[in-house]
Amino acid sequence: MPIIVSGSLVYDHIMDFPDRFKNHILPDNIHILNVCFTVEKLGKSKGGTAGNIAYNIKLLGADPIIVSSVGQDGGEYLKYLNNIKVSTKRIQKDKKLFTASCYITTDLDDNQITAFYNGALGSAPNIFFKKGNKNPKWAIISPTQKNVMLRHLSQCAGFGIKAVFDPGQQIPAFSDSELKKSISQADVLIGNDYEIKMIRKKTGWGKKEIFKHLETLVITYGEKGSRIETRDRQEILVEACRVKKIEDPTGAGDAYRAGFLFGLDKGYNLRQCGRLGSVAASFAIEKYGTQEHSFSLAEFRKRYKASYREEINL
Repeated sequence: MPIIVSGSLVYDHIMDFPDRFKNHILPDNIHILNVCFTVEKLGKSKGGTAGNIAYNIKLLGADPIIVSSVGQDGGEYLKYLNNIKVSTKRIQKDKKLFTASCYITTDLDDNQITAFYNGALGSAPNIFFKKGNKNPKWAIISPTQKNVMLRHLSQCAGFGIKAVFDPGQQIPAFSDSELKKSISQADVLIGNDYEIKMIRKKTGWGKKEIFKHLETLVITYGEKGSRIETRDRQEILVEACRVKKIEDPTGAGDAYRAGFLFGLDKGYNLRQCGRLGSVAASFAIEKYGTQEHSFSLAEFRKRYKASYREEINL
């Protein structure tokens, strides 16, 4: 059964700053900020939430369907996706605008400064599924333009497709009522600890109120692992998977979401879903870029067993 991946397709420009931002920003003069960060490393790669998540789902042997859009320069991205056997049939090509682009600078503390150009993202199509037994079971609605996220969440609810809602960096774009409605249309809400705090502040909902509207909440904590909470009061702590080296944290969150969603689609329990996400993230961290890592299923199973002392069948 295919998995719907709604989100952005982006050309990423990833840069490493060999110092700490805090050493070059004067707090008392933030109102006249004028700084230049000279970087030592620049990488250009294909990214975006939909591209990154779909890439990792494909590595796990599942069938992602991306619902997104590219611009007039997006032919290279579409060709790449076709080459790795990821469906592009629901990717819209805008002939006037350019493909979205992201410029990410990371310092020695893993703090990031990001500039983002939306480009063609608003052109993403409707999902265009008809109700029926062959509909996908799961979809993830990940950060892209707000109107697209709202449309795709609504369609999932209408088609009876279970949705993972991942508002991420788009949280500020949602009004309080839009965010509440979106959570209510989802089955799973996922975000890092800072994002979940933002959601609680914006909605005014505590944990009890959130679980009146959805089944599962997933909070990620980077190297400290993740926590999965459910309406029936389960609280599952998942340790982060051990890595060989830390090359680049960019894209680890998307890899985690891919592993978690893959587990949901295959019927694994929530602890295993979290562990699948953590192992997928560990491979992403070890390579520079968001879609530069790879693994075989045998390698994935081996690392999963080494980290969690449990066999996993993929």
